[in-house]
Amino acid sequence: MMAEPVSVLLLALIFVVAALYASVGHGGASGYLAIMSLFAFSPQQMAGTALVLNIFVSCLAFWSYRWAGHVLPKFSWLLIVAALPLSFLGGALPVRQQLYAVLLAIALAAAALRLLLSPRESVSQDCRPPQFVMAVLSGGGIGLLSGIVGVGGGIFLSPLAVLARWAPLKSVATLSALFILLNSVTGLMGRWATGKLELDTGWFLLCAALPGGWVGAYLGSQKLDSKMLRGLLAVVLLVAAGKLAWIAL
Repeated sequence: MMAEPVSVLLLALIFVVAALYASVGHGGASGYLAIMSLFAFSPQQMAGTALVLNIFVSCLAFWSYRWAGHVLPKFSWLLIVAALPLSFLGGALPVRQQLYAVLLAIALAAAALRLLLSPRESVSQDCRPPQFVMAVLSGGGIGLLSGIVGVGGGIFLSPLAVLARWAPLKSVATLSALFILLNSVTGLMGRWATGKLELDTGWFLLCAALPGGWVGAYLGSQKLDSKMLRGLLAVVLLVAAGKLAWIAL
């Protein structure tokens, strides 16, 4: 059992990450992984716990964005259908710890880049939805990588969709939340099916992730511009990514 001050600090960090990520339609897995890498969690515990937290927080984010009236892009289900089986496969693949650390560092750096990007809202006539082949390849590739790393894939999908101008920002956030929710479920199933799922020490983190996700999802979908807070979190993610890359290499 963790010492009380450590537990309080861990829960506080999980609350902040859940709130920040939910505010932009994400579940927060990459942030949870960064935090758990600084505490006494094994790689298997980290991946499974992050996916469970991801499921709950992304569900809150999706509900909040839909309740606020933001719609899913028409190509959403094409991306999701392509991603889900490969997310399951990625979660089931055996990965060496060194490779896992490298992939996790890449995922955290990608999350930091996403948080540092603050593009302006695109008007609908400027958007260019992806063609069929691009949507399938993008969804499948993101699903496989996110399944291996143990994240929902929003940190890869959001910057791609925003920079390629596939949809307005609020629609991208709504899509990301649903994509992360379903992708996290299949990734978790892949780990469970191959005996790689460890959750014994992670359930108590929901006590912080759920209220944090609720607050962030509400503020992000209706009230708050969290540009400065996302920038601060990006610095934390870059530090964690650098640490993991140094250990792995």
